[in-house]
Amino acid sequence: MKFTFFKYHGTGNDFVLIDNRELSFPKENFCLISQICHRRFGVGADGLILLEDHAESDFEMVYFNSDGNLGSMCGNGGRCIVHFARFLGITGETTTFTAFDGIHTATVRGDWVSLKMADVDEIKISDGSVFIDSGSPHHIQMVQDLASFDVITKGKNIRNTLYGNAGANVNFVEHIEGDIFSVRTYERGVEDETLSCGTGVTAVALAMFETGKTSKNTVNIQTPGGELRVCFEKKGNFYKNIYLEGPAKQVFKGIWKWAL
Repeated sequence: MKFTFFKYHGTGNDFVLIDNRELSFPKENFCLISQICHRRFGVGADGLILLEDHAESDFEMVYFNSDGNLGSMCGNGGRCIVHFARFLGITGETTTFTAFDGIHTATVRGDWVSLKMADVDEIKISDGSVFIDSGSPHHIQMVQDLASFDVITKGKNIRNTLYGNAGANVNFVEHIEGDIFSVRTYERGVEDETLSCGTGVTAVALAMFETGKTSKNTVNIQTPGGELRVCFEKKGNFYKNIYLEGPAKQVFKGIWKWAL
């Protein structure tokens, strides 16, 4: 058997995308998904995303982590699938789609995608850290000298020690200047540092505003894979109209073949 796939990335956060509107992909085969995402024995990706039909929106996004398990919301993956739907001719410049955390709207112009994220009504501030669920759970912690920080060791420890089996993504943040922050992220499901994390930078932007690190409601985030922008409104303790914006690029098209 074989199927066609497309490789995408959003600021270095990379994905295998598959048009699964005919429901031909064996998505219960977690071992296959993990193999496809493997960087030595497969295509190589932080996750695999299926585009499927949905009765209440233009399409549905079904996201799997690189370990083969179903994931929660993926912001950069969401921006990539919006670009993919536009490429397939399913949508125009604007679209509405369904993901793990509900319905999202987005616009795509060229390779630039603006994705509306879920509202956030709870932010937990502890000594030295912030926790926000921005579609996926995120731990946010300020550090110095982020470039040389041991993200993998520290992130893995926090992910497992503080958050148990379910885990959380761990974001380490350094304030550059004004509304500009640098972020490196350890992602659960990938169990490694990724070059960028969309729900992560969204959570970081809200955390920086909530803790007074910036007074701007447009925050620019530098990741190892590129730059993203997060815009939002705050009403009381409620964050809404949250937009994750940045590039999404198709890298190549391929055919996966495997024996039954």
